[in-house]
This record gives sequence, structure tokens and C-alpha cells, in this order.
Amino acid sequence: MSSDPTAGMYWRVRRNTPGKPITRENPMSDSRAEDEAAIQAVLVDSYKAWEAGDADGMVANYTADATAIMTGSLRDSRDVIRQNMALAFEGPLKGSSTYNKQLSLRFVGRDAAIVVSESGILFAGETEVADTGKVNATWVFEKRDGQWRIAAYHNSPVLAPGQ
Repeated sequence: MSSDPTAGMYWRVRRNTPGKPITRENPMSDSRAEDEAAIQAVLVDSYKAWEAGDADGMVANYTADATAIMTGSLRDSRDVIRQNMALAFEGPLKGSSTYNKQLSLRFVGRDAAIVVSESGILFAGETEVADTGKVNATWVFEKRDGQWRIAAYHNSPVLAPGQ
């Protein structure tokens, strides 16, 4: 934890002297509401672009050096991710959308955040994702030039109960 009061989101707490009340060294609010809203907006934009079959729009908020890891594949740049998604939107993902249930969002310092979600693909005509089609996803966000961007994505199948 940094001693710089503006370096992190965590409060540093200490006891002044025995018997005295606990004071906060960092008067800054723990609220990251603006950052949370900006990250949510990036995710919503990506989901909307997916639904529109728009590969360019889907990766618009990815860093140039973003990575995406899915079962059996590594996509090691925004351009590669875009190319793969464009092909998928023309083929097996045509007319699809996504199901996304955010499970957590936490900040790692001032300029990084991790979102964990349960996600799945809704293929054309489907209204819900079968349990066997759900994945746990990790989104890594980085704030660059004042904008939150997706720096990495990874997913793994959700195991059925009892596995």
C-alpha cells in the first residue's frame, strides 16, 4: 500500500495514541462511482456492438495490445480480436447477442480494474443460455489517457454443479 494518499483506493487507518480514537490518514472518499460508471459504459458499448454484429465497435474500447483468451485460443491484439470477431459475426455468431451477469468489480490502484462476470452467447432465436453454455469471464481494464479500456479478457466454462 502506498503512503501517497492519492495513490490508491484504500483507507489507511492508524491509532494516534493508546486510548485515542482511530483516525483516517486519507480523507479522500473511497467512492469510485465515476470510474465504475465509465467501466460499465465500456461493457455496455461492447455488448451492443456484439448484438449489432459490429466487430469494429466491439473492440473500439480495447487497448491496441489487448489480449483475449478463450478455450483453445489466444488473440494477442485488438486487430486480431477484431478480425476474429468479424469472421464470427459473418458466420456462426451472426444474429447472436450475449448474456452477461456482473459478479464483481474491483480496482487495483488508480488505473486498473478487474470485472468478473458470468456470460454466455445467445444464438439467433435463443432467449436464455443453457448452463452448459455459460462461462466465467475476467475483464481487465486499464485507464489510459483518462479513458477506461479493456486490456485483457479471459473466459472459462462454468462447471455444472457436482463437477
